[in-house]
Amino acid sequence: MRVLVVEDERMLAEAIAEWLRDEAHAVDLAHDGAAALERLAVNDYDVVVLDRDLPAVHGDEVCRELVDGGSATRVLMLTAAAEVTDRVEGLGLGADDYLTKPFAFAELAARVLALGRRARPAAPPVLRRAGISLDPARRRVFRDGRYVPLARKEFAVLAELLRADGAVVSAEGLLEKAWDEHADPFTGAVRLTILKLRRKLGEPPVIETVKGAGYRIP
Repeated sequence: MRVLVVEDERMLAEAIAEWLRDEAHAVDLAHDGAAALERLAVNDYDVVVLDRDLPAVHGDEVCRELVDGGSATRVLMLTAAAEVTDRVEGLGLGADDYLTKPFAFAELAARVLALGRRARPAAPPVLRRAGISLDPARRRVFRDGRYVPLARKEFAVLAELLRADGAVVSAEGLLEKAWDEHADPFTGAVRLTILKLRRKLGEPPVIETVKGAGYRIP
């Protein structure tokens, strides 16, 4: 999934981003509300991890603009305020979930994954197609009962293809969901990742190239 982490404490932001990247998500960072709104205007995110007390533009305003704009992006709001009234207020702004600091990174990652499933048409907890079984929560892939170890980007690309349920996914669409904003669209990263995936998944091939359109698992 594509995740935006908005947190003005830079060390915390980097720690969250690294944890989520280890879960095979593409993660961008913003350290104030104004930068968050700029990224949200140009990138399609599944989930925003949003600190409430932000400089430049308050986190409440960022959340409000997302909701008022009808965005499908899900919001996980972070705050040091742990009172029930604070949580109620945050959810009242349109946040989908609320997590108080300090928190366990494993819990944050689990909440992001749950919200990401709600950001799109509902998908089962375990994705299955063409003999492939992919469990996003445990980051495990099997083909015909055989465990397939995958790198982070390989896992993310395979998950996107499985979520498409047989439809074609363009190289640009895969780049958008599996890489962060620093990815160079001209590096051939998607093509190389597809090649590695095909090799690891083995015979017979399951990822089909649709000339001029993208890739699919029929």
